[in-house]
Amino acid sequence: MAFSSSSSVPLIFLCFFTSLFLCNAFPPHQLQHHHNHKGAASHNYKDALTKSILFFEGQRSGMLPSNQRMTWRKNSGLSDGSAMHVDLVGGYYDAGDNVKFGFPMAFTTTMLSWSVLEFGGLMKSELQNAKEAIRWATDYLLKATAHPGTIYVQVGDANKDHACWERPEDMDTPRSVFKIDKNNPGSDVAAETAAALAAASLVFRRTDPSYSKLLSRRAISVFGFADKYRGAYSNGLKSYVCPFYCSYSGYQDELLWSAAWLHKATKNPTYLNYIQINGQTLGADESDNTFGWDNKHVGARILLSKAFLVQKVQSLHNYKGHADTFICSLIPGASFSQAQYTPGGLLFKMSDSNMQYVTSTSFLLLAYAKYLTSAHKVVTCGGNIITPKRLRNIAKKQVDYLLGDNPLKMSYMVGYGSRYPQRIHHRGSSLPSVAAHPAKIQCSSGFSAMSSQAPNPNILIGAVVGGPDAHDQFPDKRSDYEQSEPSTYTNAPLVGSLAYLAHSFGQL
Repeated sequence: MAFSSSSSVPLIFLCFFTSLFLCNAFPPHQLQHHHNHKGAASHNYKDALTKSILFFEGQRSGMLPSNQRMTWRKNSGLSDGSAMHVDLVGGYYDAGDNVKFGFPMAFTTTMLSWSVLEFGGLMKSELQNAKEAIRWATDYLLKATAHPGTIYVQVGDANKDHACWERPEDMDTPRSVFKIDKNNPGSDVAAETAAALAAASLVFRRTDPSYSKLLSRRAISVFGFADKYRGAYSNGLKSYVCPFYCSYSGYQDELLWSAAWLHKATKNPTYLNYIQINGQTLGADESDNTFGWDNKHVGARILLSKAFLVQKVQSLHNYKGHADTFICSLIPGASFSQAQYTPGGLLFKMSDSNMQYVTSTSFLLLAYAKYLTSAHKVVTCGGNIITPKRLRNIAKKQVDYLLGDNPLKMSYMVGYGSRYPQRIHHRGSSLPSVAAHPAKIQCSSGFSAMSSQAPNPNILIGAVVGGPDAHDQFPDKRSDYEQSEPSTYTNAPLVGSLAYLAHSFGQL
């Protein structure tokens, strides 16, 4: 579970390279990898890609399929929705708890879809697994939006869920159902859900046209509802969704982001017109540089800049400038820099689940580098020219840090590398599996496992944890959810980045 903040910290100008010797011995331009670098890679990106997708199987709720690979997980939440006489079985648990939060689940789906749309052509055998991860979410989102004018946005009472430490298979906390409608609007969660459905419709367009059309039609109606009945969902549902997934940034960013996805998915001029008329009031040129489940401004800018750079939609030319502003805010030493990095070179936004911003930002850098390359463009930050190659290099350094090129020489992806977190903040992973311990583990008796120093008995392969602190330290302590909890929205953008890196080093 994550809290959000958009505070920016003045840039500490630091070297991205983990080895000071390399830093001093070679100028940075000699260390940058070429676009199609086939030399020796410092990491097995293909292995990391496989694991980053496998992680989603460990987060599944509902009736698990026969081809389930994360076999220590079993069926759970099979009566979800019954409290309101609707079928809400399925979907994903967001992190290490047993609640299904619709807002981050929809963002996860959008980012998994964007990962596949940009880099799926490079994924080879993993493409099918990535699509299955998306479909597990969209099948649920279709259920959550099946009744016009209503969206079911959460299953489970988070406060009561957090008072227990139990496996999803044993859940006995209330599976309360929370919804938005015209009387209790939630433009943020509704628009993000529409974005997820629209993005996924593009993923399935060729391989499952009828499913794609269903997703697209639903996206259109859900966006209409989000735009017509405006309001933040955490106003009406505050005691249930806050402080877990409060909408801190408002709903304007989601409306712009969602309209961008609908424009891309439907090619209907209505959405381009909507963006042109409403872009400014929805925050197109705000200077924030945090992209995550709460704030989509930067993602919308990058996505709309693609329409200008690649599809040559001239009326969106301003979005390249807006996207460039974001890029300049990240570049060490460039004018307008406002990003902070740890001494070891990790982008650092906040102490709670920082790695989600590392993975989302790295993805945006690689996607934008792709669009700039296509259009033969660069970014100008004051007097500095920033090439697509530079953006790729920065993104690679962030991913490499995550995979083990850091002061602790530790991978922050569970199951990748020789040293990785052993005591992640995750109920199912930390308690014995149903196969090992068939008897029910009661609500409070699980806390002995939570406070134990023993490694988790079930390895949640591919899970990326919250990560180290501002000083590159990581205690690997289960109770420390800020650093030790994984989440679906941390992994989703990483899938695209790993596919790109695995391909560029000839591993795929």
